[in-house]
Amino acid sequence: MKVSATIVTLNEERNLARAIKSLKASVDEVVVVDSGSADRTREIAGSLGARVIEEPWRGYAAQKNLAASVAANDWILSIDADEELTPELAEEIRKLKAAPGSCDGYTMPRKARYLGKWILHSGWYPDRKVRLYNRQHASWRGDYVHESVVVNGMTGELRGDLLHYTCDSLAQHLRTLDRYTTLAAQALAASGKPAPFRRLVFDPPWTFFRSFILQRGFLDGMHGFVIAGMASFYTFMKYAKARELPQ
Repeated sequence: MKVSATIVTLNEERNLARAIKSLKASVDEVVVVDSGSADRTREIAGSLGARVIEEPWRGYAAQKNLAASVAANDWILSIDADEELTPELAEEIRKLKAAPGSCDGYTMPRKARYLGKWILHSGWYPDRKVRLYNRQHASWRGDYVHESVVVNGMTGELRGDLLHYTCDSLAQHLRTLDRYTTLAAQALAASGKPAPFRRLVFDPPWTFFRSFILQRGFLDGMHGFVIAGMASFYTFMKYAKARELPQ
């Protein structure tokens, strides 16, 4: 069982080295698909032994499927540039390569670092994602936002954490939120689903309550409160932007 790691990038010089270094002991190659970085992203990837391919941006799912298609191996480990494998997860993957199972994809828990703190509640952990998969039986889906791997077959579970370095500041979070709510609104408009006014009124407070109370965000302290507030704002902006678009 040989594994190709894939990373899609755009101006990721701050994060990329950490991601690639975490992969080296557990995969057989690293493929970086870059969509026009203006910084040192491609230079850093090449210096660390990654195979670099330049392709125009075509959307999150499509770009990740393209990265998988140009890999040398059928087994794909797909991570983002702001993620890294823990030593425990890397060791699990090495053992799996030595003794492959019958699954076509594997989920792994993802732990996020937000404003300098690891978040263990708020609906953010364990946040299991399929990131290791056989491209013959799985692919990325999602035209606009929140893309995910859909596996046509059995799915197993890995225990080691995939670390996700999210926002270092509220300003960065707001910039990300603005981009993703635009994509989410476009997805709503394309699906033909309505964005009635009542959703603007009732969904944001429910989102806050779910994150801070039901998903125990209060155990994350002030960080959990901020996460719940931003999730509520995300919900409001998604529907507000959707109402601006032709249905």
